[in-house]
Amino acid sequence: MSNKKINGKPEGKITTIKLLEETKLRIEKLREHKRESYDDILRKILYILNVARDSPESAKRTLEKISDLRNRMLEEERQQKENLEKEKALR
Repeated sequence: MSNKKINGKPEGKITTIKLLEETKLRIEKLREHKRESYDDILRKILYILNVARDSPESAKRTLEKISDLRNRMLEEERQQKENLEKEKALR
């Protein structure tokens, strides 16, 4: 494996996986920011599962934090959309 990095992450073999649309949507619900990749999200899921084995409460706090961050992201997106619509109406 090369020592090169892509976007600050070690370069590795890229693969494609098939997901049901429902699964994809469920994974996206764990996205904390727009540019978070599916690989990032899946790694986060695996991390939470590993933490849950030893410390269910810690895993629960992590999930709550993700939920809070996601809600904040969605609220910011809603506010930006609302501001754009107001701007267009003023033109």
